[in-house]
Amino acid sequence: MSVQAPPNLRLVSGALGDIDSDLLVVLHGQDGGMNGLAGEVDKVTDGAVKALIDGGSLTGRAFSTEWFYPAPIKTKRILLLGSGKADELNVRTLRRLAAAAVRHARAKKAQRVCLAFDWPSSIDNTAAIQALADGAVTGLADSDLYKDHEKKGTILEVSIWSENVTDTAAKAMERGSRIAQEINFGRWLADEPSNIMYPSRVADEVSHRADKLGIKWSVLGEDEIRVAGMGSLLSVTQGSARAPRVVVLEYRGGADDGETLAFVGKGVTFDTGGISIKPAADMHYMKYDMCGAAAAVSALFALASLGARVNALAVVGLVENMPSGTAMRPGDVVRAANGKSIEIINTDAEGRLVLADVLDLARKLGGSKLVDIATLTGAIKVALGTAAAGAMGSPQAWVDTVIAASERAGEKLWPMPLYPEYFDQIKSNIADMMNSGGRYGGALTAGIFLKQFVGDTPWVHLDVAGTAWTEKDSAWQMKGATGSMVRTLVELASAQK
Repeated sequence: MSVQAPPNLRLVSGALGDIDSDLLVVLHGQDGGMNGLAGEVDKVTDGAVKALIDGGSLTGRAFSTEWFYPAPIKTKRILLLGSGKADELNVRTLRRLAAAAVRHARAKKAQRVCLAFDWPSSIDNTAAIQALADGAVTGLADSDLYKDHEKKGTILEVSIWSENVTDTAAKAMERGSRIAQEINFGRWLADEPSNIMYPSRVADEVSHRADKLGIKWSVLGEDEIRVAGMGSLLSVTQGSARAPRVVVLEYRGGADDGETLAFVGKGVTFDTGGISIKPAADMHYMKYDMCGAAAAVSALFALASLGARVNALAVVGLVENMPSGTAMRPGDVVRAANGKSIEIINTDAEGRLVLADVLDLARKLGGSKLVDIATLTGAIKVALGTAAAGAMGSPQAWVDTVIAASERAGEKLWPMPLYPEYFDQIKSNIADMMNSGGRYGGALTAGIFLKQFVGDTPWVHLDVAGTAWTEKDSAWQMKGATGSMVRTLVELASAQK
């Protein structure tokens, strides 16, 4: 198994009637008008768009579709794709519309697709073209890795229409494509079943990818992890027959004396909950408990592919959490690499035990600003649903910087508090802290736990349990891993001085 090659992307301009493609995709909004490119299509098709509007079949609702086979223009067929309300059109929606367009095209066996999209002036043209390129690549990655794909069509080329084909536009298209390819790599890691993608296999795949991109890497095996004193991480893996790994990636594209941004990821390749075992229903989704680690390495790979002028690390802990005679038990006490002792209250609160040691390692390796990404708590999903991930950390200025990057990247983060009072819930009478503070404020007590392992280093924790994978198909992707927060991390790093 491997990640599919992306389609060839190119920019085109000129009259829509002269575009030679298997499918021309044009947006049509709920305003009902025929301004912009939809109006041009109406002209070159002798009023076909107006006829559809008058007939009531063209509503413009987001992701609605209307197909027709025009004459006498060069393209073989046209898809009018609903873009919804004009004031709700943004970079995120454009990306999803592009993904939906190529998925529809593939279903119709079109091999050459042209995206002739327009957008309001409130959206930067460069950001829009990057989003279209991103969607054209991520939209074609699926989670059905072990099915017969002969019936699926193949998109060979995606053209992005631009009023002016400039170097700036071309660079934006290339940037979107490169980031999307690394997102797809991380999605593939997470979509693979856990009997295939276990800790050592993930480490192998990541190191092979790092070699191709010229990134320095190292992998710590179980003995090296033990020598490093990572008793917190090791406690999670001691019930599994699969040995743990810690992967460190280092990209140095900035000044020798510049700051180093560290991405830290939770990589539980399968989480049963351990002795505090999860219910059987939906446990198969726990192969996605490594999505944080996948996002961290994908973001670093994207920075390397882009040649970003920044110094960055990715540090990820890879484990399985399994019940057995050797598994950690509620009531056990373990010691993290920074010397802090932890009373195990719930063995299903394992992700923070992994992150504790890899956050500490990222600091020791020179990470001057930290962002961790983890499918950490069901509580964040209760609070925010599947629309947004939670962000918490310190100082507040660093949290604000990360959230601003997510807004530019077209991803959604919502700030969550880390009041000192939350530590009261994880106080232990036998150790420095407990690994669980109970049901109430579960995402926040997990965050305050992690804060004990970052010292004074600026740090943000991203809880992506609600956004890292989707449990149902949508117009823009098949159910599975989403690549949540990769774009945000790349944008964050790219903006660092």
